[in-house]
Amino acid sequence: MTPGADLQRLIEIVVEECAAAGLGVAPPRCSCHSMSYECCPDRLKGILSAGATRIGLHAKAGSSGDVASLIDHTLLKPDATRQEIETLCHEAGEHQFASVCVNPTWVGVCARILQRSRVAVCSVVGFPLGATTSDAKRFETCRAVFDGAGEIDMVINIGALKSGDLRLVERDIEAVTDACRESGAVSKVIIEAALLTDEEKIAACTLARAAGADFVKTSTGFGPGGATVSDVALMRRVVGEGMGVKAAGGVRDLRSLNAMVEAGATRIGASAGVRIVQERGEQPFDVRAKGY
Repeated sequence: MTPGADLQRLIEIVVEECAAAGLGVAPPRCSCHSMSYECCPDRLKGILSAGATRIGLHAKAGSSGDVASLIDHTLLKPDATRQEIETLCHEAGEHQFASVCVNPTWVGVCARILQRSRVAVCSVVGFPLGATTSDAKRFETCRAVFDGAGEIDMVINIGALKSGDLRLVERDIEAVTDACRESGAVSKVIIEAALLTDEEKIAACTLARAAGADFVKTSTGFGPGGATVSDVALMRRVVGEGMGVKAAGGVRDLRSLNAMVEAGATRIGASAGVRIVQERGEQPFDVRAKGY
C-alpha cells in the first residue's frame, strides 16, 4: 500500500469511528454478524490494511478479589527520592501490583529490587508533554528496556494530532511500538484525553491501534484532567476487545477503580494503589523470603 493510500485508509477508519460514536452516520456492520465493530476477520482486514503488523490481545478485567493485579503502582513526580522509589517497589512486591511505573532514571533501581518478583517495571517515554521527536522517543524506549523496563507508556505528539497530521502521529507511535515489539516489551499509548475533542480521542486511539500498541491510556496525570468514565468507555469502544485500556489520573479509591473497570479499563495507573487494595481488604503477599 502506498503512503497516500495508507493515510487515506486511516482517515476512513477515523471517520467510521466518529460515526459509530454518534458524531455522524451509522457505520457499516461487519459481514459476519449484526454487531458493529466486534472482532471478526473483516474488521481485522481493515486494521491490517491501515498498517498494523500485530494485533494485541488482553485478558478481561480480573475479579474484584484481584484488584492489585490491575494496578500500575505509580510514582512520577520530579522530586521523587531514591528512598521513595525503593518504598514503591517494596509495596508493589508486597501487594503484587501489575507494575511499578517510574521515570526512566529509576528503571535500573526498580529492576534490581524487583528482579525476583512478578512485578513488571514500567517507564514513561516523551513524558509528560509528548512534544519531543520520534527518534528521541525510540532511543528513550530502547534505553529504558535495556535498563530493565518491561512496559513503556509513551505520550503521543498532541500538537501534531490537533494539527490534523495523522501520518506524523502514527509514525511517532510506531517509533515506540516497533522498539517495544523488537524487545518483547508492552507498549501503552497516552493520548492525554483532557486536551482532546471526542473526534481527536477517536483518531488517537485508532492510530495507536493501527501502530500495533498493546494499550491506550487516558492521561499522564500532569495534564488538565485525569481519567473519566466517559473517556474510558469511548476508548474501549474504539479499540474493541483486542487492546488494553489504561485509566490513569485521579483514580484514588476502590469506587473510582471499579467505575473505570466497569467502563472498560483493564489496567489502572494510580499512586494510591496501597490504599485501594487495603480498602478492598486484600492481604499483602509474604515477601520475607523473596529478597525484595
